[in-house]
Amino acid sequence: MGTKNNDHFYAVLPANEAPMSHLVANEQLFSAVPDDWHIVVTDIKGSTRAVKGGAHQVVNLVAAGSIIAALNLAGKAGTSIPFFFGGDGATLLAPSSLLEPIMGAMHIHRENTARNFRLELRVGHVPVAEAYREKQKLLITKAKLGENFSIPLVLGNGLKYAERIIKGEGFAPFRPAIEASLNLEGMECRWNAVKPPKNLDEVVCLLVEAREEARHSLVFQTVLAAIDEIYGPQPRRNPISVPMLRLQATLGKINTEMRAKLGRFNLSYLLVNFLFTWFGLVYFKYYKNGRRYLRQLVELADTLVLDGRINTVISGTKAQREQLTAALEKMEKEGELFYGLHVSPESIMSCYVRDRDGRHIHFVDGADGGYTRAAGVLKGKLRGA
Repeated sequence: MGTKNNDHFYAVLPANEAPMSHLVANEQLFSAVPDDWHIVVTDIKGSTRAVKGGAHQVVNLVAAGSIIAALNLAGKAGTSIPFFFGGDGATLLAPSSLLEPIMGAMHIHRENTARNFRLELRVGHVPVAEAYREKQKLLITKAKLGENFSIPLVLGNGLKYAERIIKGEGFAPFRPAIEASLNLEGMECRWNAVKPPKNLDEVVCLLVEAREEARHSLVFQTVLAAIDEIYGPQPRRNPISVPMLRLQATLGKINTEMRAKLGRFNLSYLLVNFLFTWFGLVYFKYYKNGRRYLRQLVELADTLVLDGRINTVISGTKAQREQLTAALEKMEKEGELFYGLHVSPESIMSCYVRDRDGRHIHFVDGADGGYTRAAGVLKGKLRGA
């Protein structure tokens, strides 16, 4: 495979409009990731402790920053790459031509995170070719969820294989061989925790892992179909809704964003963005473009990730959750899957805003570290298996 031709592999991958549960059932719509690409993983070590200590917003922002840094580099190169937000970390797939710049940016992001927030961000990469040599499957497709929004879907254990290596105790920290730079332009963290939409009670963070790689398609199809049947289509179960959005125009909020984004204190950034956020209170309420942006924000909320497991944030009622849990319990007892679930009263967002005319994405998690806590439940089950 020629590297140059593969640089745009994901950018030119067609987006499928079929329902998600139908899409995952049809492996013919998936393509093998090129063997000259790389799996990049970031993970906050000790994230459970940090979340319990109240640092869930910072944990989310740092994880989102990993994605934003890579997307800005891909955008500069005129291409796009798939990414997977995990609440306390992120996984990306990147061509060889972008590996060094991305890893260099991640190294700076890791140092900034340690200095400003006393959190350890693990960073590493595994060649896709290595995953293939170890008999790991890595298939990808693209699902179109809206006019401006497509997400990657992965089948196989290739990404989980890379995660295990990079999160392992013996993995050495990455040191860049080139002079690196970090660009987190577009990173924003200015919304209050978001209450569930009207008439809904709670936010559910759910992780589902199929026991057998060969049954990924069938298990994921069954689970996604159950979610659709119980909660309705994605717009109906979206935890983000326009009436519940509230800007948090505080210096503390901007300070956290500033330190994650710049890696240092900058008075002009703090004051300019504090004033800009106050203006946003008026802009989003009274200006046509502001109201349109809020509608787009809801549509572009990243609430479903399929990276070899299902990761999703759902809003609904207690009765719906109990119905879903019963279905998952049955499949778990039958040996089909393991799952971890956590219920939160609200959701939180970290945002990537390239412009306010459709090119933005919003990473969603439970307000008290829902993904991290659900992962703790899942890990406990996997250890006991």
